[in-house]
Amino acid sequence: MVLSIVFGFLVLISSFGTAYGTDTDIFCLKSIKGSLEDPYNYLQSWTFNDKTEGFICKFIGVECWHPDENRVLNLNLSNMGLKGQFPRAIRNCSSLTGLDLSINKLSGTIPADISSLLTYVVTLDLSSNEFSGTIPKSLANCTYLNILKLDSNRLTGQIPGQFASLGRLKTFNVTNNLLSGRVPNFNYTKVRASYGNNRGLCGGPNLRPCQAQPSKSNTAVIAGAAG
Repeated sequence: MVLSIVFGFLVLISSFGTAYGTDTDIFCLKSIKGSLEDPYNYLQSWTFNDKTEGFICKFIGVECWHPDENRVLNLNLSNMGLKGQFPRAIRNCSSLTGLDLSINKLSGTIPADISSLLTYVVTLDLSSNEFSGTIPKSLANCTYLNILKLDSNRLTGQIPGQFASLGRLKTFNVTNNLLSGRVPNFNYTKVRASYGNNRGLCGGPNLRPCQAQPSKSNTAVIAGAAG
């Protein structure tokens, strides 16, 4: 009798947890669909009138932790012609580990607080879009990252040096952008980094050496001589 009561209590707790995940993940996908232009109707299959467990797992581009549980594991929306900005509603897919938005027409900046939107992300692919602005430093807080692809966008500024602290990172690609400055001090025996076609970058494999910054004393001497 006691064992059956305990078992029933554990099942009840589990169902509460699942329901919470279900509600937030459904809202996540619904909001993403509403925030993006979908000219080729790839997301047309995302209909939300079905309330059976696991119904979102049948959506194109959606992979769930379990086919009978509405918790999104990976979201692959690559090469769909999607337009708009980075979908902030992604934060409601709270168990997400993989996001692929590559080969679309997404624009605007990558959110500065992206680490709070993708807490557990392992793979992030934003390549071949029209993202502009700087690469957010907060990506260095995504400590589970194995793969980060930001290539073929319009990103400017420096690559945050904090990325060198991403201990699980294996692949890093920023080719075909407008980046400048010193690249992170990666352990290149562990990280496969690609920097091609960023004329302003320096200090990494197959890149020009970075020019040494003049010391304060040299700067003072130069200033005095100019005076």
